Amino acid sequence: MLQQTQLAGSFTLPGTAMSVNRMGYGAMQLAGRDGDKLVWGPPRDREEAIAVLQEAVASGVNHIDTSDYYGPHVTNQLIKQALHPYPDGLVIVTKVGSRRGEDGSWIPAFSREDLVAAIHDNLRNLEVDALDVVNLRSMFSVHGPAEGSMEEQITVLAELQRKGLIRHIGLSNVTPAQLAEARRIVAIVCVQNHYNLVHRADDGLIDDLARDGIAYVPFFPLGGFTPLQSAELSDIAASLGATPMQIALAWLLQRSPNILLIPGTSSRKHLRENLQAAQLRIPSEVLANLNPIGKPEKEF
Repeated sequence: MLQQTQLAGSFTLPGTAMSVNRMGYGAMQLAGRDGDKLVWGPPRDREEAIAVLQEAVASGVNHIDTSDYYGPHVTNQLIKQALHPYPDGLVIVTKVGSRRGEDGSWIPAFSREDLVAAIHDNLRNLEVDALDVVNLRSMFSVHGPAEGSMEEQITVLAELQRKGLIRHIGLSNVTPAQLAEARRIVAIVCVQNHYNLVHRADDGLIDDLARDGIAYVPFFPLGGFTPLQSAELSDIAASLGATPMQIALAWLLQRSPNILLIPGTSSRKHLRENLQAAQLRIPSEVLANLNPIGKPEKEF
């Protein structure tokens, strides 16, 4: 019998033997909060955080998204405590390119020294010899993609890949031009950008990546720090016997077969609700009513 998460299907990262269930898990929300500092410090309930990770994997999740700058270091250490030694087939995807200031700010960390240190931090805190996938996050703007060359940074990661510290490379918060630049240097297996039912700037990019067999991983699939809200979304969810967030996740799964989901939560209850979206199928006539909720935004 298929596990619930397998009902959404799987996707094999290009040029790899890594096949992941399309319903994954994002670990960012496991870190705590200290006043205005978000994703900072230990979790409010460490035992619950450990239980969330263990239940996610037990439910069939085999793709976990994380970064050593969540906390910082908190989520990777939780993942290690909860899941190490890691089960066969579990793919852990991490990010580099940023660091945290003492005030909780997100600061570009794009120098060779920053990137090498970040890779070794991730290796140590996850307790692995090589990282499955490393996403280089563009930090020319904290709030969204902004043009700027990433050739030097991609070259550093490619060198670390040749040394065996990184298996595969992806990108985050990038423009199509940055993706094209990176692909001239190294194979890119995934792109992780802000995208959801409402925030639709990457519609064209998703279709282009699908044609090339590259995964697209939307962060903030449920709106992130500002959850999605729409009367029409709520009405549609009620008519289908689901929550608005489940419909938003199901919409993403039906949007394109190369979309991999990483909804995050620090609650087992919310984890179960999110995973249930894997078995939802939105009728075509309902999709026609959902699609106009998010109007395509300016593309690069």
